[in-house]
Amino acid sequence: MGRAGEGKNLNAAPAEGRITDEAVAAAKKMIGMQLRPEGPYLQDATPDTIRNFCNGIGDLNPLYRDAEYGRTSRYGSILAHPMFPMAYGWLGRTRWGLPGVHGFYAGNDWELFCHIRPGDRVTAIERVVGVDEKQSRFSGRLVIQYVEAEFANQHDDLVARVLGWCTRHERQAAREKGKYKEVKRHEYTREELDAIDKATLEEDAHICGRNIRYWEDVNVGEELPAIVRGPLSLMDTMGFLVGCGRGHTHGVLLKGAVRHPGHFFRNPEAGGGVEYTGIGHHRESIAKEVGVPGTYDYGPQRSAWLASLVTNWMGDAAFLKRVRTELRLFNTMGDTTWCKGKVAAKRVVDGHALVDIDIWAENQRGEVTAPNGSATVIMPARDIRTRVFRDGSRLDLGCARYVPA
Repeated sequence: MGRAGEGKNLNAAPAEGRITDEAVAAAKKMIGMQLRPEGPYLQDATPDTIRNFCNGIGDLNPLYRDAEYGRTSRYGSILAHPMFPMAYGWLGRTRWGLPGVHGFYAGNDWELFCHIRPGDRVTAIERVVGVDEKQSRFSGRLVIQYVEAEFANQHDDLVARVLGWCTRHERQAAREKGKYKEVKRHEYTREELDAIDKATLEEDAHICGRNIRYWEDVNVGEELPAIVRGPLSLMDTMGFLVGCGRGHTHGVLLKGAVRHPGHFFRNPEAGGGVEYTGIGHHRESIAKEVGVPGTYDYGPQRSAWLASLVTNWMGDAAFLKRVRTELRLFNTMGDTTWCKGKVAAKRVVDGHALVDIDIWAENQRGEVTAPNGSATVIMPARDIRTRVFRDGSRLDLGCARYVPA
């Protein structure tokens, strides 16, 4: 813990760290180390926290937000959105090694094991698992850092496991490269905005919900109904922070800044008020300091949008077993994200009827901002035997619990 008054030594701008051989070697020595929880932020799943997380990602599925719908569902209550563990902490985000080197959340690969329900309390163990180096047009030399986390509930049931990764870039190098300096804010036509509004307002009409989608009825090559998020506004980014229970102020903020001065600075635009180096999500001047053309979205939010694409399509009776997203291009203020998917394969493994789906995100320019995504869904099936017990109950696929008869 820092001594009283040490906050006066915070920089007046984000630190300009360098990617050196020594810094990379020090980061690699951290492989295997367990990290302290970033928050934790929201640990307790309640109807309010579950619904509020959905508000933060724009999810309209009643199974994840409507208590009465949940009460009359096959589960007897609402369920948390599969990405609800993000509300505990954005695991995989930059917060270890390479001091003063800016980081961007770059992707995650989730394996899900069990539904989170109201009354559950989530905990997580996070560990460093890898460090890699590459070259990029954005900043030249970069470092990719990998962590793995396991989430459990209060019964010690494994809820989810995730591999998350972030990229680290020298701020000065990113500014000088200027990869995005020619990018201009898109000027929408009235017709474009009308199409976005129409797709947004009609999204819930395409939610499968209680209408069971059977494995036998799914066709390889079938396209999922696209969902749209945008044009990105401050309401979207701030809403995600609220949905994840984030927000530190005053003494709580300053104490954190004193402990981790490389992640905070005194911003002259705020009269010397303390801000986090990631404030580029909300301040254009800071975004440009790290080579981004304007304020930009939160990567975990975009990942959650792609998961919602799949959960809308699959229906209440299915289980999202795995979802992987990879973020490549920035999604800046005013950009629109169209989440899309296509059925890639169908298979049966150990009596489970599985559907594999390719997922990706495109912006209004037709650029793929989140490529190479994938999801695997356990689907109900008419002709594949599932394990049924004498009392009429069955094994709940994706969770080591029983569904009553």
